[in-house]
Amino acid sequence: MSAVAERDDREEQKASKPRVDRGERLPLPPRGLTSDLRAIKVVWHRELLRFVKDRARLVAGIVQPVLYLFVMGTGISAMVPVTSGVPFRTFLFPGVLCMSILFTCFFSAGSLVWDREMGFMREMMVAPVRRSSILIGKCLGGTTVGTIQGVVMLAIGAIGGVQMSLELVGTVVLEFLLICFAISAFGVALATRVRSIQAFMALMQVALFPMFFASGALYPLDGLPVWLSVLTRLDPLSYVVAPLRHAVLDASGKAALAPMVTWGSFVVPIWLDLVLVAAGALVALAAAVRNFSREDC
Repeated sequence: MSAVAERDDREEQKASKPRVDRGERLPLPPRGLTSDLRAIKVVWHRELLRFVKDRARLVAGIVQPVLYLFVMGTGISAMVPVTSGVPFRTFLFPGVLCMSILFTCFFSAGSLVWDREMGFMREMMVAPVRRSSILIGKCLGGTTVGTIQGVVMLAIGAIGGVQMSLELVGTVVLEFLLICFAISAFGVALATRVRSIQAFMALMQVALFPMFFASGALYPLDGLPVWLSVLTRLDPLSYVVAPLRHAVLDASGKAALAPMVTWGSFVVPIWLDLVLVAAGALVALAAAVRNFSREDC
């Protein structure tokens, strides 16, 4: 009798379990601010772990700016010791800072393409969260790693003889947060349009190097040919380099000698440079969200 009773109990338990049809969709938890914030945190944390574990990427992100600062800076200083009234290495240092965070943030944005190729992005896209939260997490991750890279370059610049102060470090770190977010958003916007990491790397080379060399990071903005002068004013990185250079030269007591972006006779103030960078970040992020929302899982 006990065996019969146990069998009946098992049959009742099976009957009480809900049967799910293979074609029926299981109910998903509702989307909300809490789940979106959790998704942003997870993606941000994943970018930090990827950066910390990839030591080769950290070293490579430092070697190239250091070569520009010490090798090229020392070589050109022998020929042109002073540029715009300041030592050439000090003048060059803001451009080196821009180079360091530029490539670091773009590599972080490129992980979006890598995740898509590896299939991990599909798992994130089917999660019950807004897709914009995934992109915001990516941008915050790029902002964090770019700022870390920039702080490391500040320490190297101090070793190289660039004058430092607490005000300079605080100002530049705050500018790093905004600039790195803008660069990451621009990189993410490009990453949502390509399907392979090879295409993204090629696009990065085509986009970054012309923007960097036309920004005035390596030379003064005055006395340029007309075509290069116009190109410099249209280059978004020009409005990134100008605040960094002003902060560095201000620490040396030569802020009045800092080259500024001009529109005709109008000298663009630093606050307007930062406003334009912030506006560009919002536009790039909006374009990235629009492209990413159209993707199929």
